[in-house]
Amino acid sequence: MSEIFNVNRRDFIKTGVAVGGGLMLGFYLPRIGQPARRAEQSTSPFAPNAFVRIGTDDSVTVIVNHSEMGQGVYTALPMLVAEELDADWTQVRVEAAPVDPAYNHTQFGIQVTGGSTSTWSEWERLRKAGATARAMLIAAAAETWKVDPASCRAENGHVFHTASRRRLSYGHLADKASSMTPPQNVALKDPKDFKLIGKPAKRLDTPEKINGKGLFGLDVKVPGMLTAVVARPPVFGAKVKSFNADRAKAVPGVLRIVEIDRGVVVVADGYWPALKGREALETVWDESPLSGLDSRTQRDQYAELARQPGAVARKEGDVAAAMGRAAKKLEAVYELPYLAHATMEPLNCVADVRPDGCDVWTGTQLQTVDRAAAAQAAGLKPEQVKVHTMLLGGGFGRRAVVDSHFVREAVETSKAVKAPVKVIWTREDDIRGGYYRPMSHHSISAGLDAAGNLTAWQHRIVCQSFIVGTPFEAFIVKDGVDETAVEGAKDLPYRIPNLLVDWQKAPVGVPTLWWRSVGHSHTAFVVESFLDEVAHAAGKDSYEFRRALLVGNPRHKAVLEFAAEKAGWGKPLPQGRGRGLAVHESFGSFVAQVAEVSVTKDGQLKIHRVVCAIDCGPTVNPDTIHAQMEGGVVFGLTAALYGEITFEKGRVKQRNFHDYPMLRMNEMPVVETHIVPSVEKMGGVGETGVPPVAPALANAIFPLTGKRIRRLPIRAEDLRKA
Repeated sequence: MSEIFNVNRRDFIKTGVAVGGGLMLGFYLPRIGQPARRAEQSTSPFAPNAFVRIGTDDSVTVIVNHSEMGQGVYTALPMLVAEELDADWTQVRVEAAPVDPAYNHTQFGIQVTGGSTSTWSEWERLRKAGATARAMLIAAAAETWKVDPASCRAENGHVFHTASRRRLSYGHLADKASSMTPPQNVALKDPKDFKLIGKPAKRLDTPEKINGKGLFGLDVKVPGMLTAVVARPPVFGAKVKSFNADRAKAVPGVLRIVEIDRGVVVVADGYWPALKGREALETVWDESPLSGLDSRTQRDQYAELARQPGAVARKEGDVAAAMGRAAKKLEAVYELPYLAHATMEPLNCVADVRPDGCDVWTGTQLQTVDRAAAAQAAGLKPEQVKVHTMLLGGGFGRRAVVDSHFVREAVETSKAVKAPVKVIWTREDDIRGGYYRPMSHHSISAGLDAAGNLTAWQHRIVCQSFIVGTPFEAFIVKDGVDETAVEGAKDLPYRIPNLLVDWQKAPVGVPTLWWRSVGHSHTAFVVESFLDEVAHAAGKDSYEFRRALLVGNPRHKAVLEFAAEKAGWGKPLPQGRGRGLAVHESFGSFVAQVAEVSVTKDGQLKIHRVVCAIDCGPTVNPDTIHAQMEGGVVFGLTAALYGEITFEKGRVKQRNFHDYPMLRMNEMPVVETHIVPSVEKMGGVGETGVPPVAPALANAIFPLTGKRIRRLPIRAEDLRKA
């Protein structure tokens, strides 16, 4: 699959890409579909570039190249265009982009949604798209009126000529603007002049999600479409040895039984007969070596690996010598399990393979890769495959799979039955289907001098890599270290003179993948929980202890102080309550959270309040930031309290929400989000609320129970007083 990264250099530069640095080398946005229409074609839209289309009805359509999975990009990205275009916000519409190099990510060089990058990566490109369209509309009005363009201004979907008090709407100017030459360089607004950016805006995708017009992958219906489910192996890596389809074929509605690479597909005229047909299918599997996998023995294996040095991710000073001089030493082991993404909409894909082309309808985070995989499975060229990006009922990384397995399944099935097919994953398929957040084992130690100063820190991480062996390896694995495994630990912000962080790659077998906040989801828990232990051992307040160590990291320090102030750190709490805090940087943003909890005598935990402060640089839609922080708290608490995938005899023990539960409404704390004013570099918000919440929770439990939580999810015995 390495060919997916062979982006044409001209297209690469035209889209303003500079991998690693984000420098805009040029600005060229090809037109959508046909070239610009002439004035006599009055019904044609004005499409000055790949991202903007203005209709003669005054509608402004923004073509969005990032997938909408609840994080708000279908509002935030149009806001960037509309701000510079001076559009009438009530006329703005959204359309999902096709797969094309013009829509490649400005950093990654392929069409992808992930890493909390959507808004900041488009900050300049989409503003330029809007400003370019505005300049052409002003030029069209000036030519109409035979005046100097400098005497005209744009506002709220109109161009005005102040001196003569004339005005024309964008729709009226659309045809003429299509004949104007796009300017090479356009001036962008000074942030002080923003009218939309930085102000709360109602989401553009909400009405259609409420009235049912918004289509998710599961909603897709095309003429002649069949429905299919796949009988997948009970053990990862197993292959079909044989199968008997007689009973399955006898189920009314079952039409075909097809073997594909990942199992046996039951194709029917509806979902229910497909499901009943799969239940009747008799399949014999040639099980893989993973049939002996057991979570208990795997924990022992990881513990043994942790006794051996790993690939060095960061090294400063001499940790061994500093530990030898330490007046006090602390050691701890932290363990975190495999986690499923548990998206509310399980995986699904519709494929229609024909001799001359293929259409794919699905919710995807990785359009370029999925199109290449579909083409390969169909035996077509990538340009013969059209991917329709649907609304995603949650992603969290699950729909950014390097092997595109859920797309391949649908394409292979459609090709075999010669008809459009929707392949649906059940909830059980999804929970047991693999591609989890990796299980991890952390061996960590610290040394304090006689004055209680932190002088040494050693952190060894054991976990699988889902990057090694993929096309992403060349970009993410450095000096033998998978950056996704050590992020949040390698870039420790605290000033410690002697520091060592290394990584032991655990054996590959269980399919793993990025999970919302990726490596930060486990490293933040370990670092911020253990630092609390160290502060306690030093006899110091955990907040003041952190502040003293954050010298030289003002953004960390500022959010920590902001959250502590808003949470009333140091002030008396109601009887029986405890506070805990954590601060963490991820995806370019800085988040501090303070959790306030209580624990009853019988070990019942109640989370009353989570106060969150975030510095994500300039803000586009504050409502989105609040929503994402609240969602991150839900996601992080669910994992901390319940999330765990375990194995016995190679089989996943969990099946559905009854044994892989979600946080319930009555368990939800009050979440207060405070946005720290900032003009620093913009970061992301989609994932950054997740990492600090578990350690803040664990640190709040300690003063109530006297027990440190070093293994997730939290168990009943963790909540009983020591």
